[in-house]
Amino acid sequence: MNHRYDFVYLFDVTDGNPNGDPDAGNLPRLDAETGQGLVTDVCIKRKIRNYIGLTKEEQPPYEIYIKEKAVLNQQHERAYQALDVDPKAKGDRNKGDNATKITQWMCQNFFDIRAFGAVMTTGVNAGQVRGPVQFTFGRSIDPIISAEHSITRCAVTTEKEAEKQEGDNRTMGRKFTVPYGLYRMHGFINANLAAQTGFESNGEDLELLWSALANMFDHDRAAARGQMSPQELIVFQHESPLGNAPAHKLFSRVKIERCESNGASGPPRSFSDYKVTVVDDDLPQGISVERKI
Repeated sequence: MNHRYDFVYLFDVTDGNPNGDPDAGNLPRLDAETGQGLVTDVCIKRKIRNYIGLTKEEQPPYEIYIKEKAVLNQQHERAYQALDVDPKAKGDRNKGDNATKITQWMCQNFFDIRAFGAVMTTGVNAGQVRGPVQFTFGRSIDPIISAEHSITRCAVTTEKEAEKQEGDNRTMGRKFTVPYGLYRMHGFINANLAAQTGFESNGEDLELLWSALANMFDHDRAAARGQMSPQELIVFQHESPLGNAPAHKLFSRVKIERCESNGASGPPRSFSDYKVTVVDDDLPQGISVERKI
């Protein structure tokens, strides 16, 4: 990879919970001081992993390392077996450049390792990788309101519960939603780290990442998440692998304002309530910008 990339990703949610907090009864995450909604980088990476695994059918070099029911040490042992190294003999791992080859094998076979990095020192040691693709937390443009809804289920779990209900099998529950929220997230792709992990060495990794950000919500539907949609992906490409301008100055060129042309005065309820502009005149030398969504 010969270029550094910095990008702004906008996505929204309607009548759903984009990222519940398990430590708060699955309430939508928010900044307690400003009331703005939050979505973790881990949440977005999970959706990217799921999309890549689905589209590439979990075949090398697009296997997914962090996935449901995965046993990580078993994945590490595959690298040792492929390179004919005994995982129980620490001396064999440190012999020659075996340690480097084991880590490289993991990068070559698993998309999320070469993209996001991984700590693979859990028992069967496969090294550590710092990933070139990183995200900030997503933060809503405006404060969000968490709505709480009572829901019922016309069934019970056990016969004992049925006896207590005396024929009325309804059970109560709670569901939390955000009426509407537009979230802004920043992302970075480090060309030098990409060279170390092999990201984009096959010429397809980067396009897969853009495709995932554009399409992953269509394959991640759930009753709790309402309607989540990608709205903008604004990518700043640097001519130099080291970069031609500070990322924060490029991000400041992306302006998001409430749109008054349609008479919107109440709380935002759709993406059309906002206007997104990119100040692309007088860009720093060596910088180009593209709106991919």
